[in-house]
Amino acid sequence: MRAPIGDFDHATPAPDCLDELTAPVADAVRHWSGSVPAERIVYVDTEPDRADTTTFVEHYGKELLDQSANCVVVTGKRGGEATLAACVVLSATRVDVNGVVRRQLGARKASFAPMDVATGETGMEYGGITPIGLPDSWPVLVDSRVVDLPYVLVGSGRRRGKLLVPGKAFAELPHAVVLEGLGV
Repeated sequence: MRAPIGDFDHATPAPDCLDELTAPVADAVRHWSGSVPAERIVYVDTEPDRADTTTFVEHYGKELLDQSANCVVVTGKRGGEATLAACVVLSATRVDVNGVVRRQLGARKASFAPMDVATGETGMEYGGITPIGLPDSWPVLVDSRVVDLPYVLVGSGRRRGKLLVPGKAFAELPHAVVLEGLGV
């Protein structure tokens, strides 16, 4: 199969390669529901040593720079209570943690979650965290520009491999909230 974006040697519908994904991501694909069929989520094999954005787009396609998203884990705190959430923004932007995220979570303070918390709570590898397969209780904040793209490159749960996901599928993830200006 040919990947819908980028120049990848191997592209496979995610339901056909669940063993390439971490357990939470594989479970989410296995139990996928929504208007976008799971078969439209595509797994592409990538080299972990090419994960740096500049190296990645030089090897797999310069157009991916504008069609890639990062998923970062944040913590919102208020009155001794902490809320973990995921933020999905285009790779060329950064998450507005102290503005949009803090307000959306109703937090007094918001920050990026420590790496051990992000990986421990998601069951995913650092550098490969994806919004597909996150804990059910987490809010998933998605920048509106991500949803507007036909396909978006995101992590697969591991540093090796990526997922190509139709943009509108992000709006249908459990507890997804699409926000203007999340990525600045």
